[in-house]
Amino acid sequence: MSQILELFAPLHPQFETDIHPSASVHPSAIVGAGTRIGAGAYIGANVELGEDVTIYPNVTILDSSTLGKSSTIWSGAVIRENCHIGKNTIIHPNATIGADGFGFRPCPERGLAKIPQIGNVIIGDWVEIGAGSCVDRGKFSSTIIGDGCKIDNLVQIGHNSVLGKFCIMAGNSGLAGSVTLGNGVIIGGSASIKDHTTIGDGAIIGAGSGVVCDVPAGKTYLGYPAAEARTTLKQWITLKKLASSSY
Repeated sequence: MSQILELFAPLHPQFETDIHPSASVHPSAIVGAGTRIGAGAYIGANVELGEDVTIYPNVTILDSSTLGKSSTIWSGAVIRENCHIGKNTIIHPNATIGADGFGFRPCPERGLAKIPQIGNVIIGDWVEIGAGSCVDRGKFSSTIIGDGCKIDNLVQIGHNSVLGKFCIMAGNSGLAGSVTLGNGVIIGGSASIKDHTTIGDGAIIGAGSGVVCDVPAGKTYLGYPAAEARTTLKQWITLKKLASSSY
């Protein structure tokens, strides 16, 4: 079916010139052969764009970031400084890569003082980041998205989180800081993962679940707080019977 749909897919918006006159490209930026940059885009100092990259209008890519061959950045996306994105990756509209991680400390003078976030974001090859999603930069090191990961719309990935290869995160799900996902993990829609949690290879987190502890490889967890699927289903059945018997 996917091959048939490709035959009927509409063409992407076309470029009259490779680099639109209104685009701002810093003289130190390196632009690969065949790369197209749309109107109003900003390409900062020492940015490196690979070959056949497509930058749609009003994209911002800040200083010293890199973008691999044949990647596509849709309108309104922001890639902040010193972030690195692999080849054949798609960043959908209004996604933000490399915003500051959520870090503050108590301060007598100001209540809460900001902790500088001096890390970055590294995104692998063949990754897709949905519209409006956010991947925060690390506090000290990198937030990492492994090769082949697919991130839906409106997903939050907190600072210093690490995703293995081929993970899937459905819409409105979120990782707090320093979460580790193994390879092939699936996170259902609106699921939330506690900070400093590890989810093993091939694990599945059901939609709407709240994960507050580590999840072993290959397991399916459901519920809030999340537990192994069979346990959660038994709890739900028991509660339903109790509710029915009370009438």
